[in-house]
Amino acid sequence: MKTLQQQLGKYGLYHRSKRNVLTHFFGIPLIVFAALCLLARVQIPVGSFLTDNFVIDGAQLFVLASVVYYFMLSFSLGFIMVVIFTLLLVVAQPIAAMAFWPWLSIGVGVFVFGWVLQFIGHYYEGKKPAFVDDLIGLIIGPLYVTVELLFLMGFYKTLEDEVNAIAGPTKA
Repeated sequence: MKTLQQQLGKYGLYHRSKRNVLTHFFGIPLIVFAALCLLARVQIPVGSFLTDNFVIDGAQLFVLASVVYYFMLSFSLGFIMVVIFTLLLVVAQPIAAMAFWPWLSIGVGVFVFGWVLQFIGHYYEGKKPAFVDDLIGLIIGPLYVTVELLFLMGFYKTLEDEVNAIAGPTKA
């Protein structure tokens, strides 16, 4: 398994333009939120656990798998991602409970808008999205945006230096 620095550095190779990173600050959370809204309608019965009808939904399963991976990369960042994903999940669950058409309209609309922002950013970057070459980019994206925000706030300076050593300098 690649290290945190390797994953963020590789992802960073596709995200050196400040305008691209800015679009990702909005696009990636919107995509994750929309995915959670849509996945929350997928009910997976897992048997008895304190009740006869214990069910987990697709969004909860996605969050669980994602944060397990994030914890494997970094305990502190994994914890931060648990908080972020939990907040997104709490907002997504009521949308998933809506009638079919409002749920689908919100989920698909937000998803498409998030991707439009992503592709605008990559137009400025002049490079394709990272996931085109490696699907792990889809799961690293939310972590990358979180880490970039933490870097802007002055946290994780050593990690920032390590990521930039792999990805190279940012450009306007």
